[in-house]
Amino acid sequence: MPFFGFKGGVHPDYNKSLTMEKPVETLPVKPGDKYYLPLSQHIGAPAKPVVSKNQQVKTGELIAEAGGFISACLHSPVNGKVVSISHVVHPMAGRMEGIVIEADETNDEFVPISDEGTFQQMVQRAGITGMGGATFPTHVKLSPPKEVDSLLINGAECEPYLTCDHRMMLEETMKIIKGAVLIKEKLRIKNLIIAIEKNKPDAIKLFRKYEKEYGFELVPLYVKYPQGGEKQLIKACLNRVVPEGKLPVEVGVIVHNVGTAAAVYEAYTERKPLYERIVTVTGAVVNPKNLRVRVGTPILTLVEACGGFVGIPKKMVMGGPMMGMAVTSVETPVMKGASGIVVYREEDMPNLTKYPCIRCGRCVDACPMLLVPSIMDRFVKKEMYEALEEHHVLNCIECGCCSYVCPSRRTLVGGFKTSKRHIMQMIKERGAKNA
Repeated sequence: MPFFGFKGGVHPDYNKSLTMEKPVETLPVKPGDKYYLPLSQHIGAPAKPVVSKNQQVKTGELIAEAGGFISACLHSPVNGKVVSISHVVHPMAGRMEGIVIEADETNDEFVPISDEGTFQQMVQRAGITGMGGATFPTHVKLSPPKEVDSLLINGAECEPYLTCDHRMMLEETMKIIKGAVLIKEKLRIKNLIIAIEKNKPDAIKLFRKYEKEYGFELVPLYVKYPQGGEKQLIKACLNRVVPEGKLPVEVGVIVHNVGTAAAVYEAYTERKPLYERIVTVTGAVVNPKNLRVRVGTPILTLVEACGGFVGIPKKMVMGGPMMGMAVTSVETPVMKGASGIVVYREEDMPNLTKYPCIRCGRCVDACPMLLVPSIMDRFVKKEMYEALEEHHVLNCIECGCCSYVCPSRRTLVGGFKTSKRHIMQMIKERGAKNA
């Protein structure tokens, strides 16, 4: 298959060598440990609690049901007791309603989900969301409103520092492949493509061995950020352009992360709900690692498992440095979409002194969505949201390429994120007014 590529993108320092050779280690559960589970760990409506305070729960037991079609179930990550249903730390919302569980015993067994109903209903009961960071409820993607001819499995992992997907591709190869084939067969999709960036030659070699046997096409991708973005991946592999404001299904494609494919396989064959995931803990820690951790584990527990901080931490990011979220507390819990924790010291931080735009146009060249960030930034400063909407700011995928290349250190992507929220509210109010 030819590589079609996409316009824009950048080549940041990837810094993956810290953990790319580190096998996944399982973080043990200790009696007395507390797990903090926000009810919103996905795009869509928050889950609704089905447990009460002081109730005993088992690993994998349903503790909150989906709050609608675009929502996801939540399961207990441990055997223990519900100690409170109150506000907990959330990486985006600051604090929001959640469930706190205190572990009282260690047990590797879990409560299996029911095998009744359709494939999509089973995936919904398992609480599976996108594992690459977007956290879109997987059962929704598996219910396309129109015909789909291609399934893309995203193994790009283009974010700097992160290696959790890389290690999964090496250590759980068959789960990914069989999960992908399962989705293909259940949805009767014609083409299955597994795409991996060329900076993971060991993973490419491993998957190549099973290409003919399982009937998929392996596409080695050139190394460029944000290669793992849905629209960029579709352009690179299939030369299809997703229309503005539309989803990949509009061009006959469904995209899933490798971790999502493995989770679907486990849910279907083992009846295992999603209550744990692999997280890369790296940066200014004594011993960077890839850890398999229970959802709801506080960040501090992960850092301690890596030997603690090196020096004084200045900033911690959940996810990768390009698209991740800076967290405000070490009590912030691991979410279903948390692929990494990156710790920075003062000396690791770049000079973020902001200067006026010099009209160099680097942000325009770098934008993979063909936007004009330098012009849009002017509207952000003046809060001209109508003008921003006309300049298609809602198409921004918040990849951070514009901010990365800006010599004036303009906080471009941050302004676009905030503006998008205002514009979405405007559109909502406009719709209510016209109804």
